Amino acid sequence: MNTLETIAQRRSIRRFKPDPIPEEVLRQILRAATQAPSGKNRQPWQFVVVRERRDEMIQVMQAGLEAFVRNVGPDTGSARWTLQVMAQAPVTVFVFNPYGKHPFVEHTLDDRINDLVNLQSVGAAIQNICLAAHELGLGSLWICDILYAYDALRKWMNVDAQMVAALSLGYPDESPGPRPRRPLDEVTTWM
Repeated sequence: MNTLETIAQRRSIRRFKPDPIPEEVLRQILRAATQAPSGKNRQPWQFVVVRERRDEMIQVMQAGLEAFVRNVGPDTGSARWTLQVMAQAPVTVFVFNPYGKHPFVEHTLDDRINDLVNLQSVGAAIQNICLAAHELGLGSLWICDILYAYDALRKWMNVDAQMVAALSLGYPDESPGPRPRRPLDEVTTWM
């Protein structure tokens, strides 16, 4: 498959088969992530792969979500649905920016600029994970709803870095069609 075909055919998967993913396949995917372009070659990514301790991960996330509801309010967007998706996926990869600051603390202008550069690089690594997974016959879901359990998850994983996102990975148990996209001319200005 060529790159443009992979980009066009990749879908966000929300139903996974329970089949385990071989470690070498996961290593291939993570190697692809580390090949992403990186501002100032900082390579601002760190990965935590959860396979064996998925039940614990779901409990930590559930507790974090409940604490959010108690302290902030009931609007959790799609986080509850995302939690169900993550519970069935055989692998979850958490992606961290070791140079980033906690999102809920004060940032200086330099912090914000560095975070923007590093987060763009991390986003490229995440996209590489999604594309490599698709190329290898796996489905993926890029997850941002983890912020509801941000501190609890970092503590559970013993990682002192900025958590950016998570990805559920597994063999797809669905074949969704393409999602609607805005027309190119609606999102492009030619000068």
